[in-house]
Amino acid sequence: MEALFQILMALGGTMAFSVLFGASPRHYLRCGLVGAFGWSIYLLVKALIASEMIAILIASALLTALSRRLSVWEKAPTIIFLVTGIFPLVPGASIFYTAYYLFQGNQALALTYGLAAMKTSIAIALGIGFSYSIPAKYYGWKRNPEIWNEQNHRL
Repeated sequence: MEALFQILMALGGTMAFSVLFGASPRHYLRCGLVGAFGWSIYLLVKALIASEMIAILIASALLTALSRRLSVWEKAPTIIFLVTGIFPLVPGASIFYTAYYLFQGNQALALTYGLAAMKTSIAIALGIGFSYSIPAKYYGWKRNPEIWNEQNHRL
C-alpha cells in the first residue's frame, strides 16, 4: 500500500513540476506518468536487488527510453518528458543535507551526503546516456533528420 502511495505522489509531484517547467498542458498527465513509471521501476528494482544505485540506473534508463518513445508519439521534444519525469529520482534531500551540514561545520556528515548525491547523479547520468546510445529508429523515428545526412557535412 505504501508503494502505491509513493507512486501516486510521484505522479502528482511530476505533474506539478511539469507546470513549473513550462510544459504544454496537454503533456501534464504524460509527464506525470513518466515520473510515476520511473519511481515504480526504482521501487521494484530496489526491492529485488536491494541496491539503490542499480535501481536508480535502471529506472533512469527505462524512464529515458519511455521519454524518447513518447516524444515520437506526441511529436514533442524528449526533454519535456525526460526532465520532468526524472524529478522523483533527483537526490534533492542529499544535496540539501550536504549544504546544511557543511554550514553547520559537520564535514563528516556533509561528505557522506555529498557522496550519496554524487553517486545518485552519476547513476542517473549513466542511465540517460545508455538510453541515448540506442539509435533513434528503435524509438519510432521513420527517417533521419536532415542534419544527420552525410551531404550536409561539408568541410
